[in-house]
Amino acid sequence: MSMDPAVRDAMIAAIPRLRKFAVSLASAQQADDLVQETLLQACRKIELFDPESQMLPWLLTILRNQFYSEYRKRRREVEDVDGAYAEILVSEPTQVAHVQHQDLRAALLKLPDEMREALISVGYRGMSYSEAAQACDCPIGTIRSRVSRGRASLAALLNIQSPADLALSN
Repeated sequence: MSMDPAVRDAMIAAIPRLRKFAVSLASAQQADDLVQETLLQACRKIELFDPESQMLPWLLTILRNQFYSEYRKRRREVEDVDGAYAEILVSEPTQVAHVQHQDLRAALLKLPDEMREALISVGYRGMSYSEAAQACDCPIGTIRSRVSRGRASLAALLNIQSPADLALSN
């Protein structure tokens, strides 16, 4: 990229004033970065500069806009030195949940109708045993038995240990 020597000299002459303005906005380290970004942006957009105007006001405008853009970006950023914040943002992949859901549906379809209805009424719909018994038109003990056997059958179909088995193995 070739640049008019007069424009280049005007940019170089403006650097001390740009740095002074940048220090008034930010720390010394940030000011150096801000001036550098301003000069890079000015070089990229030099065709937009009107040679009839003055270089310093144009560069100061770029610097100010660069500062505001970085400030807005930093406001949205969260400092996470030890990675604790990033750990809580982790979500399980949806594919695994989808596959597990499909396996559960397939296992439920393998259960007898009465057992499946009792299990869904109590486990999914949140009905009490007495409400499920009324809905299925059978005694409450039958519902409890169907739910218990349904849970055991599902656990076996899905290769899941029951909580009692887990307690015995520990």
